[in-house]
Amino acid sequence: MTEQNTTPFPAASLLGYPRIGRRRELKKAIEAYWAGKIDADALDAAAKGIQLTIAKRLQELGLTEAAAVPGTFSYYDQVLDATAHLGAVPARFGKLLNAEGQLDIDGYFTLARGTKDQQPLEMTKWFDTNYHYLVPEIGPETKFTLASNRIVEEFEFALANGIETRPYIVGPVTYLLLSKASDEAPAGFAPLSRLEDVLPVYVQLLEKLAAAGASWIQLDEPALVVDQDTPAAEIEAAVARAYEVLSGAAKRPQILVSTPYGALDGQLGTLAATNIDALHIDAFKGAVPSAAALAGLGNKTLVAGVVDGHNIWRNDLAVAAAKLDELKAAAGRIAVSTSTSTQHVPHDVTEEGQLSDELRSWLAFADQKAVEVKTLASYLADPASAKAAIDEASAVIAARATAEGVRRDDVRARIGALTPADFSRSAYAVREAAQEAALHLPPLPTTTIGSFPQTSEIRSARARNNKGDLTNEQYEQLMKDEIKRVVELQEELGYDVLVHGEPERNDMVQYFAENLEGFDVTVHGWVQSYGSRCTRPSILWGDVTRSAPITVAWAEYAQSLTSKPMKGMLTGPVTILAWSFVRDDQPLGETANQVGLALRDEIADLEAAGIKVIQVDEPALRELLPLRKADHATYLKWSVDSFRLATAGAADATQIHTHLCYSEFGVIIDAIDGLDADVTSIEAARSRMEVVHDLEAHHFGRGVGPGVYDIHSPRVPGEAEVTELLATAVKHVPSRQLWVNPDCGLKTRGYAETEESLRNLVKATKTVRAGLLESAK
Repeated sequence: MTEQNTTPFPAASLLGYPRIGRRRELKKAIEAYWAGKIDADALDAAAKGIQLTIAKRLQELGLTEAAAVPGTFSYYDQVLDATAHLGAVPARFGKLLNAEGQLDIDGYFTLARGTKDQQPLEMTKWFDTNYHYLVPEIGPETKFTLASNRIVEEFEFALANGIETRPYIVGPVTYLLLSKASDEAPAGFAPLSRLEDVLPVYVQLLEKLAAAGASWIQLDEPALVVDQDTPAAEIEAAVARAYEVLSGAAKRPQILVSTPYGALDGQLGTLAATNIDALHIDAFKGAVPSAAALAGLGNKTLVAGVVDGHNIWRNDLAVAAAKLDELKAAAGRIAVSTSTSTQHVPHDVTEEGQLSDELRSWLAFADQKAVEVKTLASYLADPASAKAAIDEASAVIAARATAEGVRRDDVRARIGALTPADFSRSAYAVREAAQEAALHLPPLPTTTIGSFPQTSEIRSARARNNKGDLTNEQYEQLMKDEIKRVVELQEELGYDVLVHGEPERNDMVQYFAENLEGFDVTVHGWVQSYGSRCTRPSILWGDVTRSAPITVAWAEYAQSLTSKPMKGMLTGPVTILAWSFVRDDQPLGETANQVGLALRDEIADLEAAGIKVIQVDEPALRELLPLRKADHATYLKWSVDSFRLATAGAADATQIHTHLCYSEFGVIIDAIDGLDADVTSIEAARSRMEVVHDLEAHHFGRGVGPGVYDIHSPRVPGEAEVTELLATAVKHVPSRQLWVNPDCGLKTRGYAETEESLRNLVKATKTVRAGLLESAK
């Protein structure tokens, strides 16, 4: 018989909270540990301090009930945490578990960052967000054992400090659906087939948490809101079996299953029929389920995610209250939460004093969302108690619609005048001939993606310039000195198409946001992208336009230093949207076209300055792809059109490049082809050239550079490794189309590892070129 706590689910809670620290304290501690500046005990102390600070802050914001504070801390990412707890270490890493059968912190980071001889786990995007996770590798040989006790220890630490948190782990079905087959697995193997072997480890964890005093645990199952390749009936059976086993554990906390990022749809009934204790639904993005669908919940608590956890706009409390009324009429117990974890937004908008009072009034960061959730929980208990807050939110939203800059007649007139001709270039064969005549490139031309390492000197110069301690003239000269260094390095290494290294850019999106109208930027608005990597998404709040050239002077200066082609470097419209917090008051496609027109003007000015190669990066093209297949075509149409609008004004002899990374390319290969870029560089090193099979099957006909150097890890790929990757690419893609490049920009790497890696890349290219020439004789 199952024993469990009967503490009610808290009336108000978040699904998760930013975990990197208000001033990126965790990032600094982790990177200090990697650098050998602190030991494991100091890292653990820093992590616990951050966890306790988060818990206390959420209590200050009113989330005071037992289990109201989510225990969603992670050193790197939540999927890697599940891998660590399951002991699912791929055989290629050898014996990472220690003598006690545990995966310690060094083993954990080895999976994330690799070793000199072994690549780390593959990385990809977490649903439709800019957050990344490390893909588990599961095969018939994978052994599962409870190899980490960290979730339990984190719970016990908070409890010892007077706060009962709600422990969290990725649910078993989502974990296996997100996994890839290991290298040892036979063809056709499905990781979901290992469900029965995974469940006992989850049961062990539940029992340990119950013994520690946990009243609730949160199991995240977002894969259930996505259309999967696995048949729906198989997933339904897996869900039913998983939660039959977990809910039947001899002693366990009460189970909340959360389903963020979209409508649960068909699996709602499956979960409702299990013996879980609470079910979270995303009622912000998804429609409110019917009364019939909710009837099956019985006495389970329905946790309504009516506050947007994914974007920063102030919630329309009147709309949320109406949804709660509808849900309350159809379900029994109701609690209020966010649609997703608030890990996707910054901590606190009140810290952004440089923003106008008007703009700040439109926004809700994680702390403000906690207050909104608390307000709506009060509404459920007593509607009159929340009337003032609901009315205030409605008034602010109405005022925002008519604020200056939100709508601009000149921008809208230009969009309205577009014709189909504005979205198309000449046929590729015509462009290819013109570009060969203009560029004179060798077979397998080498290039990099754009950025070079941002040294501490560069970051210091930018900070001093922002503070006024360095004049604009002094700052500009320091950036020119760095550009000269980067150009000379590429010349010395023997690269064919050069980049200026982007030392003047703080971030590939923020840099443009600071130079386009309709945007604002934050000072402390950091969010985690992966591991210790953080970004500050800009705020796109109004109609977008460009008032002056942005990149031209830097590109023109860099080109003056070399006779080789210099790439102009731009960020594409979809990526600017994906990596910003975008206005929610009009369709994304309309906003994307506004950005596309601004970039079109920038490309024209780059051409006029003599730049013959222009890269328009779209690494986030896959990221915004809707989770339901029925919505794919609409998204891919406007996303591809916005890129073509930006680039279609270019001359035939101007070579347009684009770059994509961590994008599951096979899913969107038609869209990538539809971009009509002359050259597409794509991530391929971590996945060991998996993408070339998609390219071959699709008969991709233009230039393509599958990456041969994984820049998201500090390891240096050897010449032999790069040669092998290139040899694989040549087998599947015609050599005349192939380019050689890293997976992504080099901004986060150090110069020593970068130079060695790029040198190996050139040596490998020369080897493969020689082989091509020999075979052609």
